[in-house]
Amino acid sequence: MAGKAPKSDPVQDAPQVGGPKHAAAGLPAVGHSLRIAQQQMGVRRTALTLLRVNQKEGFDCPGCAWPEPDHRHAAEFCENGAKAVAEEATLRRVTPEFFAEHSVPDLATRSGYWLGQQGRLTHPMYLPEGGEHYEPVTWARAFDLMGEEFDRLDSPDEAVFYTSGRTSNEAAFLYQLFARELGTNNLPDCSNMCHESSGSALSETIGIGKGSVLLEDLYQADLIIVAGQNPGTNHPRMLSALEKAKAAGAKVISVNPLPEAGLEKFKNPQTAKGMATGAALTDLFLQIRLGGDQALFRLLNKLILDTPDALDDAFIAEHTHGFEEFAETAGAADWEETLTATGLTREEIEQTLRMVLASERTIVCWAMGLTQHKHSVPTIREVVNFLLLRGNIGRPGAGVCPVRGHSNVQGDRTMGIFERPAPAFLDALEKEFGFAPPRGHGYDVVRAIRALRDGEAKVFFAMGGNFVSASPDTEVTEAAMRKARLTVHVSTKLNRSHVVTGARALILPTLGRTERDLQGSGEQFVTVEDSMGMVHASRGRLKPASPQLLSEPAIVCRLARRVLKDRTATPWEEFEKDYASIRDRIARVIPGFEDFNARVAHPGGFALPHAPRDERRFPTATGKANFTSAPVEYPQLPEGRLLLQTLRSHDQYNTTIYGLDDRYRGIKNGRRVVLVNPEDAERLKVADGSYVDLVGEWKDGVERRAPGFRVVVYPTARGCAAAYYPETNVLVPLDATADTSNTPASKSVVVRLEQSATD
Repeated sequence: MAGKAPKSDPVQDAPQVGGPKHAAAGLPAVGHSLRIAQQQMGVRRTALTLLRVNQKEGFDCPGCAWPEPDHRHAAEFCENGAKAVAEEATLRRVTPEFFAEHSVPDLATRSGYWLGQQGRLTHPMYLPEGGEHYEPVTWARAFDLMGEEFDRLDSPDEAVFYTSGRTSNEAAFLYQLFARELGTNNLPDCSNMCHESSGSALSETIGIGKGSVLLEDLYQADLIIVAGQNPGTNHPRMLSALEKAKAAGAKVISVNPLPEAGLEKFKNPQTAKGMATGAALTDLFLQIRLGGDQALFRLLNKLILDTPDALDDAFIAEHTHGFEEFAETAGAADWEETLTATGLTREEIEQTLRMVLASERTIVCWAMGLTQHKHSVPTIREVVNFLLLRGNIGRPGAGVCPVRGHSNVQGDRTMGIFERPAPAFLDALEKEFGFAPPRGHGYDVVRAIRALRDGEAKVFFAMGGNFVSASPDTEVTEAAMRKARLTVHVSTKLNRSHVVTGARALILPTLGRTERDLQGSGEQFVTVEDSMGMVHASRGRLKPASPQLLSEPAIVCRLARRVLKDRTATPWEEFEKDYASIRDRIARVIPGFEDFNARVAHPGGFALPHAPRDERRFPTATGKANFTSAPVEYPQLPEGRLLLQTLRSHDQYNTTIYGLDDRYRGIKNGRRVVLVNPEDAERLKVADGSYVDLVGEWKDGVERRAPGFRVVVYPTARGCAAAYYPETNVLVPLDATADTSNTPASKSVVVRLEQSATD
């Protein structure tokens, strides 16, 4: 039997702390998955739903974007995938009666955990100007309210259209089409806050902003470097791939400021051996200081250059550009500077070099630990340099592997959700739909917040996500949102973005991945693209949480018809009735999707073309893979300060909080903790178990404070601390972003610790 939603927020002011774990998954993961699922769905619904996750005829997990193997287990999901499915397929409901009972000011005092635990949204809801309670509204009235506000805009660029990575390919394509027919490229998305640095670096260096490996390449690699990533929590099914790679002879180097249980040992719940003893995954752990990765790869590149016969000279000569300038720059790499920047020892770096030179096929995987620094783009360019030196792009078992977070975040970008679209994409859109798309660049996330803050944007529309909690500089973001005339959120569940609103607000409830989608032509399916460029179908089977729900494509189509009226020749009504007609148009607009409907009908889908991987062809400005040169950067830490990274607990996915524990790090019943190296704690005179305020320091002189965090002495790198977001997003300045990509620098926040008034 499913459990009821909590009536009150749990107390989090006294978290229990034990030691970190040294293995991931196993029986505890199975038990926790089933317990959470049964609390949300009940026993029968749990069995019916979980057995369809990531199956070829089932639905794609709404969690991470890790690809599925061709041969699937009956239980092709991880612990956090089970939590994501349970949250969406929950039997709990947020009805109009809930909103009548709870005012917006009341809901604004609740935690994100409590809001999410209330269940699925069932009706369109409207918050009138000056009102304190959301009121039920018909869909027709909701579209009229939005239409009236869009009609009032002085310019289409006063509207912002945000996208979460959960949105399907079909919905994303329609969404960007509507925005551009309206006349704007203001299409920020969650990529702006995570892998934008990867896309920026890879587009310049190899000509495509995506990874160059398939799942099979991991199984053929000699060496896999996992940098700035915690797959045990963020992409748990990746552990199975690493286990298989290890069994085939691969070595694994982990590069991270924190030791992570999942990279130490994986207890695979699918096998008897895995459950009993598990598999050690990491051969070498490099406990690097935050932001030291560019310096590490630069020195490795110098050492490779200095090693006789270490280069792939034929590959460099035929396929690359800029080698001489790069080699001169890399030759100046300095040992002492590298040891300072990284916190590593000479012996550790020399051991890394030996493993690199022994490998003929090397893959580098990374996530937010590399992408959320001021110098993230040159860091990832340096990773590309490292791979190019030995010809490790464009052959089996080798390449770049940025591991994406949300399940279709890469697909949304492929579909055109981008504030800086390529001219070729706009040309194809114009040819297919017969209108002139805007050519000027639009707002990314940071620029959208500035535009709202400065009164230059008036309407904010979000296709999924929790923008307020996900964005940096919480107080600035919330104040900016409150200046909008209208905020609209297409959502499955309640979150903080619904209670930090413009003058008026709408909540539009939508179908989830798990639910059956019936339209005018019959039952529909949608498609998604995983982190490795595989496109496949997703078919929900559950009865929708409410008969009032509309699908994301239906919402976009009806909104477009109401707003664009006779200014559009696009067959929006046809698109809503039959998603195959959307895919036909995608096939004519986006390269790689030719014959889309026929190819996606194949179980398991199809791989999108990737010129560097498939042909060793690099569609860059030079026509070759580009070596790049840049000064080495790393965060400078003032005396008495720490460098803070924001991160997830094991009981959360992005801003969705499933529970209050972080099992692998030994934290229970609380999230306001800060992990501090024991030597730093002694130096700063803060005791384990004491309470401190985290106070951010940045060049603008603004005090940003996150109060009441329990100090947890923890084996993180010296000078580095860690705490969970979104609670610590308040410390990340809006203007502290990565060069080129403009991604918030959430992994290198200078903080001081002050004794908390609550201690």
